[in-house]
Amino acid sequence: MKRNYKLQISYDGTRFYGWERQPNKDMTIQGKIESVLTKMTGATEDDPVNLNASGRTDAGVHARGQVASVVLNTDMSEEEIQSYMNKYLPEDISINEVRACSERFHARYNALGKTYRYTCWYGSSKPVFDRKYVLVLEEKPDVDKMREAALQLIGTHDFKSFCGNKKMKKSTVRCVDAINIEESGNYIRFYFHGNGFLQNMVRILTGTLLEVGYGNIPVSDIKDILEACDRQKAGPTAPPEGLCLMKVDY
Repeated sequence: MKRNYKLQISYDGTRFYGWERQPNKDMTIQGKIESVLTKMTGATEDDPVNLNASGRTDAGVHARGQVASVVLNTDMSEEEIQSYMNKYLPEDISINEVRACSERFHARYNALGKTYRYTCWYGSSKPVFDRKYVLVLEEKPDVDKMREAALQLIGTHDFKSFCGNKKMKKSTVRCVDAINIEESGNYIRFYFHGNGFLQNMVRILTGTLLEVGYGNIPVSDIKDILEACDRQKAGPTAPPEGLCLMKVDY
């Protein structure tokens, strides 16, 4: 029996080329999950398993709360589907929940908002056990300046200056309604919430805010960077390992 299912997924993106299935590349999150579901349902090329995610994370980026929807032809229960998937998926991908849902539900098109976290670490020692999940900073940036700059980024803006896709033809206008920067010990965590994010947007926002924190970009320049709609005006793209998709709102 065919039904539409909503999947809650966590993964460590370190080994993978990102979420999206790619030709000639076995190591993608989508590819791994679809492969297991194909085996589970006995799907054919004429009726393949097609997983729709809330968004595509880049190579090396992690997720604690990715959401995907998929139509499956199976008589297995939700619990049996989850158990089967977790048995055959690699240890760095977990299916946290499987729920049957409306046939109209689409993980991407129905998403209302997302929360991303970017984690940095500074100090004289090394974050041995978190090394795959943080950006190691050489010194502590000025957090107050970064918070001041972040306030200017909140709202509905054209974020073209913070888009990594130079050939982007669709609208680059997005609403970012919250940017919180928290300190805990040697950790600095950036939390971004918005209705959607462009390619590399959170990493470029983070890289730009860090440049502010190090005094390389004045707080007063943030408005001009936004209005320029020019990627060259913003700061560098922060590395992928510090980024994690935390939650998708519906």
